[in-house]
Amino acid sequence: MSLQRRRAGISLLIATSLVFGIGCSGDDSGIADEVDGTLNLTGDPANETGEPEVSIPSELPTELVITDLVEGTGPAAITGDTVFVNYVGVLSKDGTRFDGNFGFEAFGVTLGTGSVIEGWEQGLIGIKIGGRRQLDIPAELAYKEDGAGDIIQPGDALSFVIDAVAIVPKISRRDEPREEITGRDPVTEIVTEDLVTGSGPVIKSGDRVILHLQAYRADTGELLETTWEFDFPLDISLIEGATLDGLLEGIPGMNVGGRRLILIPFEKAFGTDGNPDLGQPGSTDLLVIIDIFAVIPTK
Repeated sequence: MSLQRRRAGISLLIATSLVFGIGCSGDDSGIADEVDGTLNLTGDPANETGEPEVSIPSELPTELVITDLVEGTGPAAITGDTVFVNYVGVLSKDGTRFDGNFGFEAFGVTLGTGSVIEGWEQGLIGIKIGGRRQLDIPAELAYKEDGAGDIIQPGDALSFVIDAVAIVPKISRRDEPREEITGRDPVTEIVTEDLVTGSGPVIKSGDRVILHLQAYRADTGELLETTWEFDFPLDISLIEGATLDGLLEGIPGMNVGGRRLILIPFEKAFGTDGNPDLGQPGSTDLLVIIDIFAVIPTK
């Protein structure tokens, strides 16, 4: 079960109509089953371009061995952070490959939630953005005497090479915007106002971004929805068909760490039909406040 799919259907804004696009990235390659914490061994990815080789340990590990192949930069990941990774996994005894997602979208792991094997929970602590780390994991921190699927047998040790492509610190609802929103006159083009200028990378069209948003009726200032009530922010791609046209145009140019108010004409929001489930009438402009936490490299 992928991180994106875990969030599907929890908000009127991000339901199956692709209003705001959560779960639209099509990532089916995640290793973690977030129900029982086991690997999802769905087969090798079709595109392994750029996948690194895993060095087989000279002796099977009896404890977790962490080897930083590339140090990375910025703050080190801690419990509560979500680390987005590309990875490849093999059996430590003979190098048989059983899973990986190089060539696919990065997979998100929230540390401390028990969503992945213990060797990952411990082994990803301290990794930095841009870092590449090998984890040699004894069976006791992997699948013990249970095994997993057809390849991982009881008692097997596992070796991974993992790239950290983004890290999202644990986010508190105490940080939710408290802007006073009043009714606005209708607009015919998108209007933006940067409330906070971030210091991170600049967002571009086509990027995959991690964000929170508040959505308001622009004519009255009534709050329609806030994603800050969820445990994890939205994960969307700024591509046509994945989210509202108004967000596709209004988000690029923001910096990671920034907060932007975007006033969207109804033609680039919900059109003449509106969104009755959300409480947004037809032919009514939409106002959103966006907070960007990370940009994730796309393949």
